[in-house]
Amino acid sequence: MAGIHPALAGSRHSREGIIHNLDVILKRFYDDKLAQASYLVGCPGAEECLIIDPNRDVYAYLEAAEQEGLRIVGVTETHIHADFLSGARELARVAGAALYVSDEGDADWKYAFADEPNVRLVKDGDVIRVGAVRLDVLHTPGHTPEHISFLLTDEAASSEPLGVFSGDFVFVGDVGRPDLLEKAAGVSGTMEAGAKQLYESLQRLGAYPDSLLIFPGHGAGSACGKGLGGVPVSSLGYEKRVGWAWKAPSAQEFVQAVLEGQPDPPRYFKEMKRMNKEGPAPRGRIHAPKRLSPEALFAHLAENTAIVFDVRAPEEFAQGHLPGTLNLYEGRTFPTWAGWLLPYDRPLAFIAHDEEEARQVAKDLALIGLDDLVGWAGEEALEAWRSARPLEATQTADAASAKVACSSADVVIDVRTPNEYDAGHLEGARNIPLGRLPERLSELPQEGSILVYCQTGGRSSIATSLLLRAGFSSVVNLDGGYSACVGHGQTSGAAVPSG
Repeated sequence: MAGIHPALAGSRHSREGIIHNLDVILKRFYDDKLAQASYLVGCPGAEECLIIDPNRDVYAYLEAAEQEGLRIVGVTETHIHADFLSGARELARVAGAALYVSDEGDADWKYAFADEPNVRLVKDGDVIRVGAVRLDVLHTPGHTPEHISFLLTDEAASSEPLGVFSGDFVFVGDVGRPDLLEKAAGVSGTMEAGAKQLYESLQRLGAYPDSLLIFPGHGAGSACGKGLGGVPVSSLGYEKRVGWAWKAPSAQEFVQAVLEGQPDPPRYFKEMKRMNKEGPAPRGRIHAPKRLSPEALFAHLAENTAIVFDVRAPEEFAQGHLPGTLNLYEGRTFPTWAGWLLPYDRPLAFIAHDEEEARQVAKDLALIGLDDLVGWAGEEALEAWRSARPLEATQTADAASAKVACSSADVVIDVRTPNEYDAGHLEGARNIPLGRLPERLSELPQEGSILVYCQTGGRSSIATSLLLRAGFSSVVNLDGGYSACVGHGQTSGAAVPSG
């Protein structure tokens, strides 16, 4: 790593991504689908460690600590998360560790389980120690009122801080968004106040040495910012030189810039805020749910006792699927769209290729608090259905015939984000972002023909399945999406450029 902090010079980097110094062990855990990072920081001499911002897969941290010969003595988190369900409470209980949580911010955002015996409330200036490792608590509000960061010092090596675990305060190339309390949690009038606090927190952090390493809570793809970088670690000096947020000439201009262009927060963010504040229920080890017989799955569909979704790839789903199922491909964006479109108050069942995929689905859903899984069925359910009646196929149009498909459709829906739509779209297309489609179904003709497209075809497959499930009879998915149309020259005279 170029320009590495002097305290890490000569350290050993294991194949597991753990940094071993003489007195510090630092391991980063990263969930690609949530773009979420958590950390193990430990002291080999004391054989102890602390976990920062754990997600709900708590046994991953227990196993990593055991592999390093460390005992988890502390668990903490930077704030009440909105984008995933915290594992801090459960991990602390299972490990028999102290749970350190923020006591900053206003009364509306205090932890409801703060009076539990192992909970330690911390404020700005407090210190958490793990052997020779020192973590100073910094109140860094802006993203949320209670947000704290942890300044890391290896006291056996130097009195100079090594780095900061910044949570959702500072990212690589970006800063935390201050609008989530208002947009996701419904707390009105908090965006501008949060943005001003965020500016002040940045000025405070900026007074530390430029060599300070920044270990952020999220990477590229997270909805917790608008332009996060994919590099796992940065430095304060680098961020001050290249980061847009540090170049704002005034607080007022920073406030305007940080609030502009923020993505629409997924619907499930509100649920995460509530659950994480109240205290997530323990999940235990995550296994594949019960395997259902085809008949049991068909009963759930017929009686509407569970929402049934299909995690196969869009092209597989298009060729044949059970009527009434939602296509949620088990890929990188699966948890995001599951959180947007699946209800928290209904049982869920799904179709997968095999048990390993079913276990992965259960894990992804557990990380966002969707636990009510009645079971899963394999492709034998499709064969059983096909033996008695036809599977439902998705109508598709290819990029070469996009203009004809658009002109023959009663409605053309672009399910991309408003920013994508504004940068260029097919002529006559109406922008209804995928996450907002369920609440806008009444705008669409029940009997008319509907053409749906996105950027490459993934989101439009979900949208098409959603429309078919809702009873729309004539729905066509534009295969390959807008990108394919551009590649085939099918947007000539039809694309609307940005601006």
